[in-house]
Amino acid sequence: MVPEISPGPELPASRAIARQPRLSVELNLPNLITLARLLSVPVAIWLIFAERYGAAFWLFAAAGLSDALDGYIAKRFDRRTRLGALLDPAADKALLAGVYLALWLAGQLPGWLVGLVVARDCLIILGFAVIRSTAAARQLAPLSISKLNTLVQIALVAFVLAREGFGLAAEPATSLLIAAAAATTVLSGLSYLTRCARLLSGSESAL
Repeated sequence: MVPEISPGPELPASRAIARQPRLSVELNLPNLITLARLLSVPVAIWLIFAERYGAAFWLFAAAGLSDALDGYIAKRFDRRTRLGALLDPAADKALLAGVYLALWLAGQLPGWLVGLVVARDCLIILGFAVIRSTAAARQLAPLSISKLNTLVQIALVAFVLAREGFGLAAEPATSLLIAAAAATTVLSGLSYLTRCARLLSGSESAL
């Protein structure tokens, strides 16, 4: 249903006019791109289960490009919104976690590694919720080890999809990437635990 532009008899004109821009700001182009990335998650999972790894690789690559694109548009043209701030990391986490779980179920990744990845993400989400409720943190800058871990996780997924889809040589790249993903995942999780402990004890201030 298209909302009315003119206010009703019981709604002041100033409030009705103020509502209209809010809709346009929230449903902007960066947020639509992020939504498209979120909707690509079940498609990527289906492609992996169907053993269409080449198509899954290109979809995963397109999702990565969309992540860079929506961030650039939001910053360059000042289109950042609260909705986008919530959707963007949610879409990223859903894509990585969904693809990792699908590759594990398809026998392409070891279960212990997928368990580490999922456990780390759950730990970060739980820690963030605790900090927000107790320390009133408004923003937490990502740790350097967390950025490295994300890059390694993405590289591992991309390589496995390309390996199966385009016949790349498996070793030693697969073993090295799995070891790097496991090490950075553990280090990232421990770093977040340490940071949460410092924030809750008051020895470190949130941004």
